[in-house]
Amino acid sequence: MQAIEDIILRHSARGMTRLAPELPCDWCAAAAREIVSWKRGTVALLTGFDVGGAPETDGPTGTYVVAKALAELGFSPIIVSEHSTCAYFSELGMRTCEVSPGCDADFMGLLLDTLAPVGIVSIERCGRDARGRYCNMRGVDITPRTSPVDELVIQAAARGIPTVGVGDGGNEIGMGNVAGAIKQRLTLEPCAVQVNCLVIATVSNWGAYGIVRAMDKCTGRALLPGFKCMSDFYRFIVERGSVDGTTGRCELSVDGFGLEVEREIVEALLCA
Repeated sequence: MQAIEDIILRHSARGMTRLAPELPCDWCAAAAREIVSWKRGTVALLTGFDVGGAPETDGPTGTYVVAKALAELGFSPIIVSEHSTCAYFSELGMRTCEVSPGCDADFMGLLLDTLAPVGIVSIERCGRDARGRYCNMRGVDITPRTSPVDELVIQAAARGIPTVGVGDGGNEIGMGNVAGAIKQRLTLEPCAVQVNCLVIATVSNWGAYGIVRAMDKCTGRALLPGFKCMSDFYRFIVERGSVDGTTGRCELSVDGFGLEVEREIVEALLCA
């Protein structure tokens, strides 16, 4: 039986396997144990990565799967993102909180007061680098189109609110945990924002699935859905303009991987 962490690092081509030694060997299980230990209440889910003005397909699908699992366990998930991403979830009747690039740290502090989350989970959400910029994998500055939701994570740390981050490249919230290794081993200016538990994967959606599969094992519940759930959600968001972050095209793929690879990963996780 293959480990969850090995499955979600399949097909790696962006250096995540080089970061794996920096994490505990069971990083999905560590994140799952952390989440299920939280007092039942609101969990803020951060996602949505801008690609030429549209949200990418990586992030929302994993967030959808995590949100469903959290609801099954008695939590109240709320998705925090820009309107374009929140619209996917609100159309399905899920709780959302819209933010904009014009929000500042004070606004985010007040939002944290209002949400009063028991924890925060970020899935494929761009975080600021050491210079305060939000940059994509090509080094392009997307700060004008990116809301500073990572400020929620920064202020959560000061308040003792636990955080989990999922990333697949180095510029996502949570990658500040391994910023030194990213600078040494990858050609990327890393995100500087840290979290309590970091999960890495070839595709961030797969990292989210890995957490949910580990939650299955922690709780004895069958929380990770089958491939149809994911493929249906991909079709739903692509029909509404979501694009592949690698190709930039509005198509049924994520980070250049077609749905046949998605099926491979989901089915392997269900057997793990």
